[in-house]
Amino acid sequence: MRVLAAMSGGVDSAVAAARAVAAGHDVVGVHLALSAKPGTLRTGSRGCCTVEDAHDARRVADLLGIPFYVWDFAERFTEDVVEDFVAEYAAGRTPNPCLKCNERIKFEALLDKAIALGFDAVCTGHYARLATVDGRPELRRAADLDKDQSYVLASLTPHQLAHAMFPLGDSVKAAVRAEATERGLAVAEKPDSYDICFIPDGDTRAFLTGKLGARPGTLVDDETGAVLGVHAGVHGFTVGQRHGLGIDAPAPGGRPRYVLALEPVQGTVRVGPAERLAVREIVGTGPTWPSGEPLTGTVDCVAQIRAHGGTTAATASLVDGELLVRPAEGVRGVAPGQAVVLYRRDPAGDVVLGSATISRTR
Repeated sequence: MRVLAAMSGGVDSAVAAARAVAAGHDVVGVHLALSAKPGTLRTGSRGCCTVEDAHDARRVADLLGIPFYVWDFAERFTEDVVEDFVAEYAAGRTPNPCLKCNERIKFEALLDKAIALGFDAVCTGHYARLATVDGRPELRRAADLDKDQSYVLASLTPHQLAHAMFPLGDSVKAAVRAEATERGLAVAEKPDSYDICFIPDGDTRAFLTGKLGARPGTLVDDETGAVLGVHAGVHGFTVGQRHGLGIDAPAPGGRPRYVLALEPVQGTVRVGPAERLAVREIVGTGPTWPSGEPLTGTVDCVAQIRAHGGTTAATASLVDGELLVRPAEGVRGVAPGQAVVLYRRDPAGDVVLGSATISRTR
């Protein structure tokens, strides 16, 4: 097969590309330039897509003996990921930019270009597994559950998965680094990138304030309606947040307060005790089905609502085009804008059933 290997400059994509070459595929490496100012996007292990990363990817491609190119996707990334991120926070929602990047950049813009150029598949360093069952693609959790990235890939379509390769799905991270060392790849011990790549200092509130400006509002006790303080904008908060609320007076009995809801039009941040965070019903819009098979009836499943969060047993069904998920027990910290991903337990590894963007909870 003709394979386009997306090479970020990190160890995972380097080993994925190396495995594609070792498997006998005709591989071409490509690094995506996602910033108009690439020198500003890395601080140690924070950020990505810098000139340094492009050089690291090129050195790996040279060692593997494959052609290598840098493609400029900065404008598309800004529009589809960064601007979407800012708009979602301004609307009082909590988006996942990694999920959006996979959906819009790596498996839409990149894959479309790859297919137009005659490639059969795009190879990435994601930790997830793919299988074909009855002619349909099946997305599964990775063998290394600590690194599993199926959550941020769950919005991909059957067409996209049919043209995807995840060579690291059956490996654990330690083995990937060891293999990189054995292959003589200089990125073997390079730190993993984490947090939001386009906010290298990790200060999301400052980044959003710089984009949106100050939008003053009030912090309100959800139980009593009392105004507890003021803030510079709802974009500085997310549901479930406990620290950094800027409230001086303690709650009755010294109980900690949490963000319960955001009301961007009024500029209100509602806060209250932890028990008021419990959610027993989640409604998601824009459901996607990686295998191409929507839910029928009510299905027992496992739900995950954060990329690095735990899972909970649940039932799920489609109601008027929306995904209705009822956790077996109340779950906390469920914020509109996040994705809810459903899995089916399977001896071969949890299988992704579907995904939707959380619009509201009860």
